[in-house]
Amino acid sequence: MFISTAHSFRQQARLAITLAWVAGYTNILSVLTCGHVTSHVSGTASEAGRFFVEGLWGAAGFALFLLTMFLIGAMIAGLATEVGRRRGWESIYVLPMGIEALLLSGFALFVEQHTAGQAAHGARLYAMTGLASMAMGLQNATVTHISGGAVRTTHVTGVLSDLGFELARFLLNIADVRRARLSDAARRLIALVREPEAHRLMLLASIMLSFAFGAALAALAYEHIPVFAMIPAVAFLLLMIAADLFQPIARITPANIEHVADLDPLGTLAAYKLNPDRSRPHGVQQVPNLVSWSQRLPARARVIVLDVGDAHGLNMDSIDELQRAMASVSLTGRRLVISGLTHEQLAQLHRAGIDELLDPANVCPDFDLAVARGLGLVMEQQWRAMAPRE
Repeated sequence: MFISTAHSFRQQARLAITLAWVAGYTNILSVLTCGHVTSHVSGTASEAGRFFVEGLWGAAGFALFLLTMFLIGAMIAGLATEVGRRRGWESIYVLPMGIEALLLSGFALFVEQHTAGQAAHGARLYAMTGLASMAMGLQNATVTHISGGAVRTTHVTGVLSDLGFELARFLLNIADVRRARLSDAARRLIALVREPEAHRLMLLASIMLSFAFGAALAALAYEHIPVFAMIPAVAFLLLMIAADLFQPIARITPANIEHVADLDPLGTLAAYKLNPDRSRPHGVQQVPNLVSWSQRLPARARVIVLDVGDAHGLNMDSIDELQRAMASVSLTGRRLVISGLTHEQLAQLHRAGIDELLDPANVCPDFDLAVARGLGLVMEQQWRAMAPRE
């Protein structure tokens, strides 16, 4: 989940459902123990302006403190992500999520020492709300970056606005289709085009419901186990991080194709293999960031062969990652040849619409055939380059 950008509905829904409830949970516990919201800052910013006008300098200063902590959390997310990227980590988002877990653990310790039914004050108030606000700013920035701006998990104002707007468009489109006299084939085509819109509605609704579920769960936990009320959210976040860290990640390594050097002296053909993590051979293998890999390909390589046959047990997100890699390679004018896909994976890619990104002839059952196909594409490009222009 925390390896690369989540563009697919499946990945974004997982982020929304698993993290929005943590934000709703933390926010309600902040209200119950401190009397202040911490997962969003729109109201806090409004209060800051009102307090300044009314001359309530202490309240205004506290509002500015919450805004600053949220901002610092977002900055920490950016710094931690960039550290992971520059050091070549596969799971570049694990570090910021780990820091969030640490911040929420500190908040949990204060909740454990808090007297139920009384609002925190003084230094304890600043410590508790500061930790929670920083954690929420960090989570919001990290998840927003992972999802490419499609998912925000710490507030529902924008989510509800988007849901209303998208729902109105969706209903109007359905009404237009029902009024139109269309063939069954045309209706199926329209339904296929409208599928991403339906997924978007489901995603937005899942964020809102997950946030509300977290809030309800927190209220229930604080009523029955106030001392340990924050433990479930922290434990769940730690489990998510552990699952991402300890799930094996396949590696991309250059493949040995020295026997084709005579046919490709310029090195325009580059071949790679997706190899399973040998240190952890058991379990589903995650796919590394293929988009990042495609952006680091040698400049002279114009035909890329990628063999995925050895990495058995790839997870479902591998299909989405492969599709994004195809788009990235296609944008640079290169040709991609893939080998080793199972029938199920190939069917999923076709359903995802890869026909516009990958020539069916460039999908081969094994690596040797893929290399032969790649050589054919190389020679085709060479003939085109040497052909006289009219």
